[in-house]
Amino acid sequence: MRLTFKLLAVLALAVSMSACSMFRHKKETIDTMPVDRLYAKAHDDLAHADYAAATKAFQRLIARFPSGEYNEQAQLELAYSQYKDNQPDDASSTINRFIKTYPTHKHVDYAYYLRGLINFDRTSGIIERFVSREGSQSRRDQGYNLQSFDDFSELTRRFPDSAYATDARQRMIYLRNTLAQFEINVAEFYLRNKAYIASADRAQYVIEHYQQAPQTADALAILTRSYLALNQKDQAEQVRKVLALNYPDHPYLKDPKWPHGASTLRKMVPFSGHH
Repeated sequence: MRLTFKLLAVLALAVSMSACSMFRHKKETIDTMPVDRLYAKAHDDLAHADYAAATKAFQRLIARFPSGEYNEQAQLELAYSQYKDNQPDDASSTINRFIKTYPTHKHVDYAYYLRGLINFDRTSGIIERFVSREGSQSRRDQGYNLQSFDDFSELTRRFPDSAYATDARQRMIYLRNTLAQFEINVAEFYLRNKAYIASADRAQYVIEHYQQAPQTADALAILTRSYLALNQKDQAEQVRKVLALNYPDHPYLKDPKWPHGASTLRKMVPFSGHH
């Protein structure tokens, strides 16, 4: 009997301890979890696209454990979570802080790439929205395009062999063409409104800054038309010859009234690279 009683007592104690342990884990929150479990929870939330929960958990980890590898990794993943949760300002602040704090971090190349992505995705629809706007607003609206280009440029310059460099270079080509097209739209706006000095300036800007972009041909045509309208026939003829030599099939060479009416906005193919 005594042996049975002792055995029952031991079993009862084990069950009690197990229940207490389960109770503690059940009550465990992001304010009480140890760093490894808190990181695992945040990472799991991120993997399951629960960006709000992931953001909250990463922020709590960073606040509770202000140093160490978990903290550093949490900052990177926090920025990504904010980016995916459509919080570009917060994501930008987080990733800029990371780059400033850890300029030699082993994953800083990814930080530059992510910063480029954040700004890249802010530019969606800017060109299309411009068509109905006044040309004077254009340079301000291009800010995110320019910043994204600079971010990817810095990545490819500093880390040419990075796993993210190839994708970054492709995005830079897309952004270069986008920036050039934006200037062409502005130049056409001025041309249609007979602001010929302004249209010539914008066309010249494309020729000087985006020589490899396909929009250079349109810039030469617009510059030719602008010079003719300003009665600068010699300059117009020189530019027309350059256009004919380099782009013999451009529509302006067959139709001196090109472009007609509304902007000849090129259909930019959205970039479909991986994030």
